Amino acid sequence: MPDSSSPWLPVGYRSRPATTADVHAIHRLVAACEHALHGRVTTGSDHITADLALPGLELKSDTLLVRGPGGEPAGWGWVKGRRATVHVHPDHRGRGLGGSLLGWTETRAGRLGGDRLAQTVSDDDHAAVALLRSRGYSPLVTEWLLEIAMPVEPEVPEPPAGITVRPFRPGDEQAAYQLTEDAFDEWQQRRKTYEEWARHTVERSSFEPGASPVAFAGDQMVGAVLSLDVPDTGEGYVERVAVRRDHRDRGIARMLLRDTFRTFHRRGKRTCTLWTHSDTGALSLYERIGMTVRRSSTVYGKALTTGRPK
Repeated sequence: MPDSSSPWLPVGYRSRPATTADVHAIHRLVAACEHALHGRVTTGSDHITADLALPGLELKSDTLLVRGPGGEPAGWGWVKGRRATVHVHPDHRGRGLGGSLLGWTETRAGRLGGDRLAQTVSDDDHAAVALLRSRGYSPLVTEWLLEIAMPVEPEVPEPPAGITVRPFRPGDEQAAYQLTEDAFDEWQQRRKTYEEWARHTVERSSFEPGASPVAFAGDQMVGAVLSLDVPDTGEGYVERVAVRRDHRDRGIARMLLRDTFRTFHRRGKRTCTLWTHSDTGALSLYERIGMTVRRSSTVYGKALTTGRPK
């Protein structure tokens, strides 16, 4: 599909819907944003692939890729339900492109019948925070990227009585989905379908079963850590942590996490990271096992009315 100009874009910019063929171009754009803000890249290209494959996301109407005067990717965004994402390449900031894309997300969300819209912005991105606040967005929850340094191999405690542990293997998918979504139901607004959950976990090319230990009581999965080995980061990454409610406070999460850390250490990783946020109440757990906050983000939300922003 050819690019087209639009009166709401800055002069010289053109846009079109994103396609799956744009994954690497979008990843380069996102990586440039992360490197400019944080000095390192943490998002893998398979994360972009998973976003573009979200169930219910219509690429032709729910995504937008903006190119600059030279044809280079300058910005992109998507809208699904009450969530939106916008990125603007560092070389194209200060030209009104962020505001234009934000307006597009609100218009699209309104046309989909949404009454609210939210997006996550790094607390280091002061310009984006100021833009959102100027458009009536307010903070909802805080997210933290935690890290643990592993200069020596981490020790792993023995499993509690009656608990066995092994690496994730084929056939565990449905049990892990049920376990993690049951746990996340305590704070998430909407339960994911299996298809949506799998796109961001076990079906990602960076999913690492060997660093994803699962815990059983008899034949019932009661705990799981699902991990990714994201290329070019030099770090291990924990995507999901969950323990069934009736088996909490037994040290299962701590044991599984340290098992994951040890596996990544044996594979040459000296750092492991994960995201958590304020609704989960899990920050203190991670701090007790030696993780520290590397950086934070905030989810900002805004009410929409009759398809138009307030």
